[in-house]
Amino acid sequence: MQRVYLDNNATTMVDPKVKEAMEPFWSEKYGNPNSLHQFGIELRGRLRDALDQLYAGINASDEDDLVINGCASEGNNTVLQGIYHEVIRHSARDHIVTTSVEHPSVRATCNFLESLGVKITYLSVNEQGSIDLESVKEAVSDKTALVSVMWANNETGAIFPIKEIAEIARAKGALFHTDAVQAIGKIKVDAREVEADYLTFSGHKFHAPKGIGGLYIRSGAPKVRLIYGGEHMGGLRAGTVNAPLMIGMGLAMELAVESLPYEATTVRRLKDKLEDALLEIPDLFVVGDRDRRVPNTILASARGVEGESLLWDLNKNGVAASTGSACASEDLAANPILSAIGSDAELAHTAVRLSLSRFTTEAEIDYAIQIIPQAIKRLRDISVSYAGGKK
Repeated sequence: MQRVYLDNNATTMVDPKVKEAMEPFWSEKYGNPNSLHQFGIELRGRLRDALDQLYAGINASDEDDLVINGCASEGNNTVLQGIYHEVIRHSARDHIVTTSVEHPSVRATCNFLESLGVKITYLSVNEQGSIDLESVKEAVSDKTALVSVMWANNETGAIFPIKEIAEIARAKGALFHTDAVQAIGKIKVDAREVEADYLTFSGHKFHAPKGIGGLYIRSGAPKVRLIYGGEHMGGLRAGTVNAPLMIGMGLAMELAVESLPYEATTVRRLKDKLEDALLEIPDLFVVGDRDRRVPNTILASARGVEGESLLWDLNKNGVAASTGSACASEDLAANPILSAIGSDAELAHTAVRLSLSRFTTEAEIDYAIQIIPQAIKRLRDISVSYAGGKK
């Protein structure tokens, strides 16, 4: 049985080049980079190189900070909780604007901040799964401390108008944060062009290892901290840096940027081929305009087929997919994206996300095109709620 991995928005394989680059730093060059002896000194140059690769990958300036951390969930918490401590507690700005479709690490942190008295506005998405700029303008006020909007949605792949949203925030004196996890390695990410104050990312979403990420802080923006206890990362994040993972993430970032033309052409073509095949299935729809999505992502709903049932059927036949964010995969509630765009309750339980990478092959897509319609037909044949096509 062929195995096809179509869950790259949950995590990606480590690029073999990245794995090779990390190898010497486990058991040969394993010193603490903060140590003064040769074991530490020999690491510092490699870590500086990795930091340079990361700065270049998002077009950060030398004056900006780039804090290496454990993941974007940590970075998102650092920004949101840091703004509470550094800005909201000491000013008249007690308001945060975000969206109803952010990653759970943003939504849950905002829920926590609400318990501390912070006013949170959750913007809804339109039927294409995107954000209307007028709703942002109406929500942001002189009381807003922070606007936090993801660059690209993790479930639909919808690309949000980040540059315009940042301009709206800046016009009202608010800070702007974007979770760029699902954008890096798929589309161009330029922190300076959009004038983000904070930008977060996770290495394992662009073929680096799990357990490493980054937080960009624009020069002049308030310094935000979550973990205290040392002078690591200029005092912004205590804890000895994981040298092998940081070196791996630096190279992965460089490779991801180099691969953007391939993503825009070959990966998009393979995704479109799969999407076109799925759209031939009756009573199936895909969320979002394909030209306004990242090139690798499909969120599809087939009426009469529960998403979890379809996942199990696909898994038995070697195809890996998901019903949405892996960070919320144990929550069997209706898909929040489909609920947000106004889908009925039945359809909101049917979503399945398919996400490709630059390692996805044509043969794998051809196999998925064979397996997915068969699985949907099998499940519809035994469905008590689906009447379409039945006699």
